[in-house]
Amino acid sequence: MDPIKIMPCLDMKDGRVVKGIHFINIRDAGDPVENAAFYEKEGADELAMLDIAATVENRKTRLEWVKNVSSVISIPLTVGGGIASMEDIDLVFGAGADKISMNSAAVKNPDIVRLAAKTYGSERITIAIDARRNKQMSSGFELVVSGGTKPVGKDAIAWAKQCQDLGAGVILPTSMDGDGTQAGYDLEFTRAIADAVDLPVVASGGAGKLEHFYEAVKEGGADILLAASVFHYRIFSIQEVKEYLKQKGLPVNLK
Repeated sequence: MDPIKIMPCLDMKDGRVVKGIHFINIRDAGDPVENAAFYEKEGADELAMLDIAATVENRKTRLEWVKNVSSVISIPLTVGGGIASMEDIDLVFGAGADKISMNSAAVKNPDIVRLAAKTYGSERITIAIDARRNKQMSSGFELVVSGGTKPVGKDAIAWAKQCQDLGAGVILPTSMDGDGTQAGYDLEFTRAIADAVDLPVVASGGAGKLEHFYEAVKEGGADILLAASVFHYRIFSIQEVKEYLKQKGLPVNLK
């Protein structure tokens, strides 16, 4: 088993790191550059930066945010939000991102996933899948886009399989039911994705206790553990999470 990776997430709005609950009730969580440097020093394996308002505001990712953050870290940086074309991907990589994450644009134009993977390599292409429970879907999970504002009427698990076939390298599922609640990852949703694809899966949305991280691996089948609130508000340090996972018998890269 490869080492489990810890990935803090900087949700960006108006130049600041923010955090919401169920994708709303946004509050400030600090400066992105300070947070990024702090997390690398703390032992983060990777970092995510998501421009949460880009798609809703119908604009591109703010490249200056990418440049500023990438300039202070050496760990892999995944950037998402407002990436809708190959030109956008070029610009984000040019600004210093190591990987890009697409959501709404991939749903709208699946061919961009294939083209991006072919051009840059699958390992640099992450597909974020936001979903909510809906019994009308065969898996019980419906795909949602535009920052959680628009249900698509498409099965989220079927979409994950399609993304793998298109060449995506990583799947980042977030359950709207759990986002920001600190009540635990949506293990059912994470496991459903992990069982459906042969790709690294990022557990996202809802981490609040140390055991949640362990459960995401053992019950959810995740390879990478993304968290925001618990790190931004200093509830746990990255080292505490890694030491806990190691005590539970999981492989991690300790500093």
